[in-house]
Amino acid sequence: CTLDSEVALRVGGDFFFDPQPGDSPVKLVLIAGGVGINPLFSILLHIADLQGYQESKGNGYKMGTVKLYYSAKNTSELLFKKNILPLMNAFPGKITCRFHVTQQSSQICKELQPHVTGK
Repeated sequence: CTLDSEVALRVGGDFFFDPQPGDSPVKLVLIAGGVGINPLFSILLHIADLQGYQESKGNGYKMGTVKLYYSAKNTSELLFKKNILPLMNAFPGKITCRFHVTQQSSQICKELQPHVTGK
């Protein structure tokens, strides 16, 4: 996609990502709200595992980029945030996340600030 491209989104359906060793790297965009992060977090962990295997064995799945957009009322409702941050650090430029909060009333912790947008 390029800037101003139209994209189609579908809600629901099967949530899995099962690339094969010979597949070309893909760019994934994962969009979650609230507890809807559960299947997407599993996909994120699977990608990190595949990348770790790739680095240790030198063959297999070749990682593209993964961008996670995750929204909740406030940062305390962002499930798995303490697990997502280390994944971004382990795979800089490969795994990125933008947290969006809609009803944040308290100050956002320093660790999350660079990754949070919203109120």
